[in-house]
Amino acid sequence: MSLRKLKPVTPGQRFRIVSDFDTVTTDQPEKSLLVGKKKSGGRNNRGKMTMRYVGGGHKKRYRIVDFKRDKDGVPATVKSIEYDPNRTAYIALLNYADGEKRYVIAQNGLKVGQVIVSGENVAPELGNAMPLSAIPLGTVISCIELRPGQGAVMARSAGSFAQLVAREGKYATVKLPSGEIRLILLTCRATIGVVSNSDHQLTVSGKAGRSRWLGRRPRTRAVVMNPVDHPMGGGEGKSSGGHPRSRKGIPAKGYKTRSKTKASNKYIIERRKK
Repeated sequence: MSLRKLKPVTPGQRFRIVSDFDTVTTDQPEKSLLVGKKKSGGRNNRGKMTMRYVGGGHKKRYRIVDFKRDKDGVPATVKSIEYDPNRTAYIALLNYADGEKRYVIAQNGLKVGQVIVSGENVAPELGNAMPLSAIPLGTVISCIELRPGQGAVMARSAGSFAQLVAREGKYATVKLPSGEIRLILLTCRATIGVVSNSDHQLTVSGKAGRSRWLGRRPRTRAVVMNPVDHPMGGGEGKSSGGHPRSRKGIPAKGYKTRSKTKASNKYIIERRKK
């Protein structure tokens, strides 16, 4: 995957850096795996705005992605690698040997025509999904379950990956993308490889309008508000705004908000780096 810097023929293209989508093979999604997607514009069922800076954006259709990878022992051929407007990673369309079609998160290096399979007794090769108990130590993994049968919840975004560090008893020790090291049950599944579109974070949108296409409205900085609107508002001229905090007064930048009595604390061996 590579990036493309555009010629500055317009102000909006002067700094724009885009993906050249060289790994994407088609722009026609599988119709049987598409569903409509409604927009709320940040409003609830009474029409009241409950989330600011949300609204507009291009119309999207949701692609039904198989995060569980529970079709064991049935080989699947990668038919296409596709762009998904609902996520940063690319998705792969699988044609199973029994005729079923499913979308999965594509891994870096996954090619059209490649055969992948999920299950306990499969080879630890790129794109294969298997329990942590069957994956060799030191393997780079992604799309990790937190509870058996739940479906992948961790390391799903573009370019992210985790590493299987150790196994002891009924738990595996996994180093997550944030740097956190935690225990996960050996019966949880993960996929071999790094999530695709790893250059996503290097792209530059080039203009404010592109954020509007993505459904993001302009965000007002706290320091330019009045004291009645935000704890950091007010002051003459360019005031610093005081200590960084949220609209509700909760301190930001270093203040820990995680509960000390949270049940999952016992599974975290080392916290993420600041």
